[in-house]
Amino acid sequence: MQTTTVKNHLSQRAANLKPSGIRKFFDIVATMKDVISLGIGEPDFTTPKPILEAGIRSLQAGETHYTSNAGKLELRQAVAANLKNLYGVSYDAATEIIATVGVSEALYLTFTALLDPGDEVIIPTPCFVSYQAEVYLAGGVPVEIATRMENNFQVDPADIRKAITPRTKVIFIGYPSNPTGAVAERETLLEIAKIAIENDLIVVSDEIYDRLVYGFKHVCFPSLGEDIKQRTVLLGGFSKSHAMTGWRIGYAAAPAEIIAGLVRIHQYTIMSAPTTAQDAAIEALKGDSYVLEMVAEYDRRRHLIVNGLNQLGLKTFEPRGAFYAFPNIAASGMDDETFAEKLLAEEHVAVVPGSAFGAGGAGFVRCSYATSYEKIEEALRRMEKFMERHG
Repeated sequence: MQTTTVKNHLSQRAANLKPSGIRKFFDIVATMKDVISLGIGEPDFTTPKPILEAGIRSLQAGETHYTSNAGKLELRQAVAANLKNLYGVSYDAATEIIATVGVSEALYLTFTALLDPGDEVIIPTPCFVSYQAEVYLAGGVPVEIATRMENNFQVDPADIRKAITPRTKVIFIGYPSNPTGAVAERETLLEIAKIAIENDLIVVSDEIYDRLVYGFKHVCFPSLGEDIKQRTVLLGGFSKSHAMTGWRIGYAAAPAEIIAGLVRIHQYTIMSAPTTAQDAAIEALKGDSYVLEMVAEYDRRRHLIVNGLNQLGLKTFEPRGAFYAFPNIAASGMDDETFAEKLLAEEHVAVVPGSAFGAGGAGFVRCSYATSYEKIEEALRRMEKFMERHG
C-alpha cells in the first residue's frame, strides 16, 4: 500500500510558500548561547506603564467580550483624531477605519479584499518579508522593483511605470522602510500618486514606523490630496512606536467601500481585534511623551551603529526612520547569506541577510538597533574581529 504524507494533502499555495528568511536565523539563534541579536525587528522597551495599566483596568472591568467587527468606535475615533492631528488627513471613524490584529492582519485583509487571481502588485525591494507572501496568499502576483543605496533607497517612479502591465492593480509602498530605514521624500510620493491616478491603481501604504523618524518629517501618503486619498489604503499600528508588539493591534484606513470589504473578510476570519489590546491602544493615543523618549534613545543607538559599521568598512546608508541599519557587506568578499551564517557561527552576532527582503537586498544585511546601546557596542567589537579575519 502506498504511503502518503501530510505534504501530499497541502494546497499548492501552502506547499510553495517560502519560509521567512528572518525566521531561519531566529531558529538557529534559539539553539545558541551568548548571542547578541541584531536581527529582531522588535522594540526592546516594555510597553509604557500607562498603556499597561489601561489593559489591566480593561480586564478588571470585565471587558472580555467581542467588540464590533470593525473595532471599538472609541478606538477608531482616536485613530482618526491622531491622523488628523499629525498629518491633517481626515477619516470617518465609523466607516473608514478598521481595528486589526496588528498590521499583519491588515495586510492580509487588504490584499484579500483587493486582488483577484493573477492581479499584480508592484512592490519595491528590499522590503519586509511578508509583503510578497501576503500577495501570493491572496492569489495575486508580486512584481518586485529594486531600490538602490545610491538613491537613498527611494523608489524610482520610472521603475514603477516600466513595471505596470494590464494586470497591475496595486502599487505597494512601505516608508519608513524595513529593512533600510529610508524615509520617502515628498516629491517621490507625489510622483507615485500621479502614476496611480493616471493608471487607475490603488496604493497600499504601510506606515507602521511613521513615528520613528530622525530629523526628517514623515509624509503620510493619503495626506497628499483628496484624489489620492480616495485610492489609498493606509496601514498603521502601535507595535513599533509604542512597544506593543505582543498586544497585536493595528488598523487600516481607506474609503468606506474598501473598508467594508476588509470588514467582511475580517468578520469570518478574526471576528474582532483583542478587546484588551483595543483599550490599551486608546490609552496609547492620549499622549506621546514615551514615544518621543524611545525615539531619542533609538537615535542615540542609530549614530553608534551607523558610525561603527562604516568604520569597519561596511558601507552603511544613514537610516532616517525605523530602527534598522542596512550595511553593504561587499568588503567581506562574501554574499549576504554566507556573511550572516559565518558571523553568527564565529562571533555569535545575529544579523539578517538582505536577500531575505527581496532581490533588492542582495549584498546587504539588516542590523536592528532596537537593542541596548551596550549590546550594540559589544556586537561592533565582535564584528571588528570578524572583519579583521575576513575583510
